[in-house]
Amino acid sequence: MNDHLAFFVILLLYTLMPLLEAAAFEDGNNNNVKITKESLELTQTINIQRQELMQRQCDLIDSSQQSIEDLTELQMDHMIVDKEHKILYCYVPKVACTNWKRVLMLLTGKWQNGTDPLQIPASLAHSVGMFTKFYDLTEEERKQVLSEDYTRFVLVRHPFERLLSAYRNKLEGGSPSARYFQSRVGRQIVKELRQGASNESLEQGNDVQFGEFIEYLLRPELSRVNQTDYNEHWEVIAKLCNPCVMKYNVVGKYDTLLDDSALALYLSGTRNLTFPTGHKPSSTKANLRKYFDPLPIGAIRRLYEIYEEDFRLFDYGMEDVLGFEFG
Repeated sequence: MNDHLAFFVILLLYTLMPLLEAAAFEDGNNNNVKITKESLELTQTINIQRQELMQRQCDLIDSSQQSIEDLTELQMDHMIVDKEHKILYCYVPKVACTNWKRVLMLLTGKWQNGTDPLQIPASLAHSVGMFTKFYDLTEEERKQVLSEDYTRFVLVRHPFERLLSAYRNKLEGGSPSARYFQSRVGRQIVKELRQGASNESLEQGNDVQFGEFIEYLLRPELSRVNQTDYNEHWEVIAKLCNPCVMKYNVVGKYDTLLDDSALALYLSGTRNLTFPTGHKPSSTKANLRKYFDPLPIGAIRRLYEIYEEDFRLFDYGMEDVLGFEFG
């Protein structure tokens, strides 16, 4: 940590100390989870390091020259704004976005049937028109969101872990959501990429192999709308959330989900609501090698190039997937 960063961390913690000591972190829905001053201090120190790394990478990327005036409505579609608590949350599918939307429903008073986020139906949390989006704001309000008054929060995940999670949930599973994706994306993949496919596979699209899914992603004429945009569940996070423009001041990671969520809620002034801990732990990370090992190294390299911006901005590597980094 350089001297400038160290001084900034010390100054920030000194400023927050009286508030942290006085805060009562009651938990009405999360098995009496307690957030301590020490854990918040550590999480904020790590968060500042992530912000600095992200900004260094942004300085090397052409998109860092963009401003909020350059963003299209599509580029702002994942940015939820709570003006009362001064928080902007950019949701990324397959990175705990359902539970965070539930929390925001409680924060904004859109759910009155108790205080447990997990009681809110996922379909309701994802319903169209539920939240105010960044594009709904006036030009002056958008500028205020980029001020120090706002907590701007994004949660990220290893790009390949997120891809695998999307595949397992949308193409390998048996949920209503999976059947929807199988009937559309799955059938398309089987039709276009599988020679000698059975009639059942062509009709159902429910037996897509991971290698076929990756080949689909590598074929923009099949997988990208107008050959530019992926489905949101496997779109590049940098395209969904534009971190070089939005300059998020809380950069959370899936591996540290609870700590980072607690920090975001605390910095937004929330005291009596915590992120739900009752979510099912993911086994995706443990299965990365199982799914990726059979893939040709050339395909993995091409896939890396598609998601390279996410790897760089959020400090992820290939060690967990390949056992080594690309040269």
